[in-house]
Amino acid sequence: MSRLAFYLIVGFLLLAGIAASVHRHVQFEIPWTPGEQRQVWEIEAVITFNAQNGPVQVDLALPSDQAGYRVLTENTASSGYGLAYSADELGRQAQWTIRDAAGSQQLYYSVQMLVSPDARAPAQTPPGLSTSSWEAPYDTAAEQLIERAWARSADNATFARELILDINGERQAENARLLLTQEEPSALVVRLLNQAGVQAREISGLMLEDARRRQSLTSWIQVFDEPGEQWAIFNPTTGERGRPDNLMLWETGGRAVLEVQGGTNSQVSFSMLTHNQPASAAVRNHRSDSTLLNFSIHSLPLEEQALFQTILLIPIGALIVVLLRVFIGVKTSGTFMPVLIALAFIQTTLLTGLIGFLLIVAMGLVIRNYLSHLNLLLVARVSAVIITVIAIIAAFTVLAYRMGLSAGLTVTFFPMIILAWTIERMSILWEEEGPKEVLVQGGGSLVTAVLAYLAMDNPWIRHITFNFLGVQLILMAFILLLGNYTGYRLLELRRFKPITEDEKPS
Repeated sequence: MSRLAFYLIVGFLLLAGIAASVHRHVQFEIPWTPGEQRQVWEIEAVITFNAQNGPVQVDLALPSDQAGYRVLTENTASSGYGLAYSADELGRQAQWTIRDAAGSQQLYYSVQMLVSPDARAPAQTPPGLSTSSWEAPYDTAAEQLIERAWARSADNATFARELILDINGERQAENARLLLTQEEPSALVVRLLNQAGVQAREISGLMLEDARRRQSLTSWIQVFDEPGEQWAIFNPTTGERGRPDNLMLWETGGRAVLEVQGGTNSQVSFSMLTHNQPASAAVRNHRSDSTLLNFSIHSLPLEEQALFQTILLIPIGALIVVLLRVFIGVKTSGTFMPVLIALAFIQTTLLTGLIGFLLIVAMGLVIRNYLSHLNLLLVARVSAVIITVIAIIAAFTVLAYRMGLSAGLTVTFFPMIILAWTIERMSILWEEEGPKEVLVQGGGSLVTAVLAYLAMDNPWIRHITFNFLGVQLILMAFILLLGNYTGYRLLELRRFKPITEDEKPS
C-alpha cells in the first residue's frame, strides 16, 4: 500500500472518530467529563372526571422537546384503560379508552423533563387564519379595536402587543369590554389577530415551581412574526413579549389540552418536583429516535452495557502495549497478555491482583518444572498446566474464604487459559534463556499490566470510551501510526553508550 493511501486511511479514521464524538456531545448533550449533574423536572398530571356508565375516550396533549427542555421519560397509570400515543404536526397526544366505566375516574401521566439550554424547538407550521364573523354590534367594536392597535404598531409582534394592552391593560375601553362578554381574553386576542390577517394561536404552558401541587396550565399567545420568520410568545394579560425561563410549553398546536368523551366534570391538575441527577443517567433515559447517528451502547440492555463498558477499555490497554513495546522496547511474555491481566486487576483491585498473580505464577512454575521431567507432549502438558492453574485458584479462593479475606475471592477473575500459557512460556524461557530473561519478560509484563490498569481504570477514560464510540476510531488511527514506526527503541539506545564514552575527551 502506498504511503498516501495509508495516511488517507489514518486521516479518515481520525476525522470520522472526532466527528462522531462531537456529534454525540452536541446533539445528545453527552458531557466530556464524568460526574456532571443535570437538572430534571418531574411533572405529574392527574386527570379526574365522572364516567357516565358507558364507553370513555380521553385525549391529553403531551409536551415535546422544546427550547430549554427535553423529554427524558414518560409513564402512565390507568388501570383497565387502553393507551395509545400519537403525534402529528400539532404535537403529541395520549389517548385512553375503555369500553365501560362509571363513577369517579382518575388517570395519571408523569414525565421527566431535562433542563437543556442547548435544546431547540422543532420547526412549527404556521396555523391557518380562523376568521369567523361577528354579529352586530360586536363587528363594529372588533374593527375599531383592530384599527386602533394597527395604527400604533410597526409589525405583527407590536400589533399583538398593542391589541393585548387595549383588551387587558389600563387602556381597556368600551369596545374591549363589550367583546369580552363573548370571548375569553386570550381567545379574543387570537380571534382579532386572525381577523387582521395575522397568524396566531393560543397555547398552554406550565410555570415550573419546585414542590408545587394542584397547578393549572396558563394560556399564552403565539404570534407568527412575518418579518423575522419566527414565533413570538406574548403574555395575554400584560402584553409582555418573550417566554419566562420557568415556563415549559405543554401544548403548542392550538387545540384543547384535555378532551373527554363519555364523562363530565373533567379537569387536569399538575404537580412538579425538581432534582439533579448525573448527566450519564439523563443520557441513558433520553427518549430519542433510534438512528444510525445515535448509535450508542445505551440502547442495549443493562447487562450488555456492563459487558461492553469493560470490552471498550481493551483498545486503551492495546495502545499502552504498543507504546511500551514499539517506542520503549519493553519485553513482555506474550503480546497482549498484560491487557488481559490488567482487566483482571480492574475486578480484583491492584494490590490483590498483583499478589494473586505472583503466587499463581510462582506455584505454577514449580509444578510445571516437575511436569517437564515426565516428557509429555505439548498438548497434554499445557492441559495439565491449565488444570493445575484451576486447582491453585480454587485452593486460594477457599483459603481466603476460610480466613475471612473477601478480597482473595476475586482471583477467580484471572484468565485461566492465559495464565496457563504464561506459565508454559516462562518455563520454556527458563530452560532456554535462563532465569534472567524470565525476570525481564515477567517484570515487563507486570509493569505493562499495571500501566494499562491505571489507564483503563481512570474514570475519565472509562466515561469517554463508553459514551463516545468514535474514540475507538481515533485509537485505531494512533495505533496504525505507531505501527509505522521503524526507529530505535529507547531501551536499545544504551547499546550506543560505549561509543559516547569513547568520544569523551581524555
